[in-house]
Amino acid sequence: MENFMQITVLLLCSHSWICESLTVNVHPGEDITLFCPNISSSPTQSEWFRVVNGTKPSCVSSMYGSEGNSSNCDGFHSEKFIMSSNKTTLFLQIKQVDLMDSGLYFCGFYVKKHTVIGSATELIIEANGDSKDEGDSDNTKAVDQLMDLMPGILGSLTALLSVAVVVLAVKNRRLERASRLQKERNKNVDPDDLNYASLSFQAKAKKSHRSGPQREPEPHVVYAATR
Repeated sequence: MENFMQITVLLLCSHSWICESLTVNVHPGEDITLFCPNISSSPTQSEWFRVVNGTKPSCVSSMYGSEGNSSNCDGFHSEKFIMSSNKTTLFLQIKQVDLMDSGLYFCGFYVKKHTVIGSATELIIEANGDSKDEGDSDNTKAVDQLMDLMPGILGSLTALLSVAVVVLAVKNRRLERASRLQKERNKNVDPDDLNYASLSFQAKAKKSHRSGPQREPEPHVVYAATR
């Protein structure tokens, strides 16, 4: 597209001694005014043209002299494309541009029975997605910064895990040592080292229907051993 515009400008300018070209970038919804020098010293017919994607030039608007009324060509509404002129400059105002307004605009003058091309302007409409691209660029930068921090974060996590493994190993070793000492103590206990406790029980006296002195119950002794 850009190469085609450059070729078109060269072809147009090759037939004119005053042709100039420039590039204008605008966003959708903005107003833009294009201009070119008025090369005629006397009132003459002047026009604005547009070329889009290799198509033939389309007439946008035309007028006679700087004090005449402009007349828009088919497909170009007068509320959107407004042509004006003074003694030195020819203007084309485009209101609330959109993507369909992109193209190469140039002016022409009818001088001495010939059409002379003035200056050409490449109008580029930047889509609103450019702001999204900027947001994506910011996200990319944030991701890159995070990736730069990842080695340090991984190193810190590795150090913490190493400390946790050492602490668990020390605790496990202490528990094993305590368990081993307890088993050794149990093995060293002499089975004869028992404490004896005597328990005495008294048998219940049997009831007797005969009167007389009752016999005292004989105590029974039971020995129990404890460690």
